[in-house]
Amino acid sequence: MNLPPRPRPAGLAAALQRRAFLRGTGLGLLGAAGLGSLAACGDGDTGSSTGSASGGSDGLGELTIQLSWIKNIEFAGEYFADSKGYYTDAGFSNVNLLAGGSAGTAAEAMVLSRKAHVGLSSPTLTGPAIVNEQAPLKIIGTTFQKNPFCLVSMEQGKPVRTTADLAGKKIGIQTGGNETIFDGFCQANGIDKSSFEIVPVQYDPSVVVSREVDAFMAYLTNEPILLAARQIDGQPIVPVTLGFADNGLPVVAETFTVLQSTIDDQRDYLKAFLVAEIRGWTDAVASPQESAELAVNTYGKDQNLDLEEQTKEAEAQNTLIVSDDTRANGLFTMTDELVEQNVEALSQMGTTIEADDLFDLSLLQEVYEENPDLITG
Repeated sequence: MNLPPRPRPAGLAAALQRRAFLRGTGLGLLGAAGLGSLAACGDGDTGSSTGSASGGSDGLGELTIQLSWIKNIEFAGEYFADSKGYYTDAGFSNVNLLAGGSAGTAAEAMVLSRKAHVGLSSPTLTGPAIVNEQAPLKIIGTTFQKNPFCLVSMEQGKPVRTTADLAGKKIGIQTGGNETIFDGFCQANGIDKSSFEIVPVQYDPSVVVSREVDAFMAYLTNEPILLAARQIDGQPIVPVTLGFADNGLPVVAETFTVLQSTIDDQRDYLKAFLVAEIRGWTDAVASPQESAELAVNTYGKDQNLDLEEQTKEAEAQNTLIVSDDTRANGLFTMTDELVEQNVEALSQMGTTIEADDLFDLSLLQEVYEENPDLITG
């Protein structure tokens, strides 16, 4: 199996948008978007604020979602919502799923320029845009309760299981946004960066196989699975991972970022979106195999994805999407504790922001109050 690179452009914002969970700079977004003279998607596209979030033909118009990465398994819930007609049931005439990638425009910029109604992103992108550029954005929910950033190493090499194991190792870190994330991880854990060597790398974990580095910054749901499919010295590689979310940096990922004005003026439009997303991701979580088939055979057909590997990634990402809290409160929700943990984690990465300036989870709360059957446990 090939080990494709996972480019993430430089800049603070390029932290978590994919996994894709981060690409873009998070800087210069307002200038790029030109907020003073933005062309809206159009009244026919965005619909009115009078539609019902419970579904039906409400004339909400088109829905455009900027994905945070290429069309792979990461967006299985969106594929289900589209293919099973959940967006249509919610009142949308059409949905556009815009692929991201290494050369793609940051979700924040797409939302600010009104080229997308919703952008899949991360607090590590949206937070700096709000603080540094006064971008009128909010996060209204999160697909992943935990971010998938990790260090991956090999059992056959010099494994890094704990932060203490970093000492004396060569650690491969991608320049730009990943440096910011890794610096926050080190600060949160009181790690002395002089105790190991940081090696600038690209996004191909083969550098671990070749032993150019001992560990490599990666996604729990991607590169470790790719490595496990490889062999070294005639034996299957045994990946070892050290997750950031469980070690001092519990930022969420694959968040839904929208304009504040959309919340103010088209609340039911966003609630309809959330209903369709909940239904889609409920199906995706329940069927990793079918999720992978949609990614491989339909939505990501041009990406030459591997069905077995995508199925394993679907299973892995389910552990980040579903938690005891989401079973009790519903998909995409965040407890007050998790919100505060994210605010603190951002401060570790140099972004100081109040929770209310970054998150507005009231729409999601209303959706579940109005549709309690969407909480499937």
